[in-house]
Amino acid sequence: MPNIRIAQDDTADHLLSTDPFALMVGMLLDQQYGMEHAFRGPAKIVDKLGTLDPATIAAQDPEKFADLCSTPPAIHRYARSMAGRVQQLAQVVVDDYDGDAAQIWSTSGTTQELLKRLKALPGFGDQKARIFAALLGKQLGVTPDGWREAIGPYAESGSFRSVADVVDDVSLQKVRDFKKRAKAAAKAAAR
Repeated sequence: MPNIRIAQDDTADHLLSTDPFALMVGMLLDQQYGMEHAFRGPAKIVDKLGTLDPATIAAQDPEKFADLCSTPPAIHRYARSMAGRVQQLAQVVVDDYDGDAAQIWSTSGTTQELLKRLKALPGFGDQKARIFAALLGKQLGVTPDGWREAIGPYAESGSFRSVADVVDDVSLQKVRDFKKRAKAAAKAAAR
């Protein structure tokens, strides 16, 4: 069993380590929000709903689920819209993967198939798909042939450029520092 430490919270990290759908929901929530906070979102859903079962989430009334997700402590700074995305993700997992999120990567034979499946998920574009594939490879050992080449820089060892590299508080800070430098460089280049 992996020991994921992205949320920097024992309960949330245990859920991320043991529930593939929790890991996917955390990745979905990882935008415009601190990464450790985003990855605490799945545990907040469990606290409020009592489960993170994709079928149960998909079947929730959208307004009631949005209310649940936005009630403090909210799952995200944009909790209502993210609640809708969580439900959409849950529905895809139910419809296409028999409710088992791990099938997305455990039944994809190639890195290209894995990336194709990830990019087809609600809220997962190319960059998020590559970061999640890097997370799967670096922390869960999901490394189909050609993995590093297909994933690109996010797959590099010791790069500390994304959530895929977060294993403790020190690596979390290194990723934050990398993102800060990248943002400053992009801003300087735009001048």
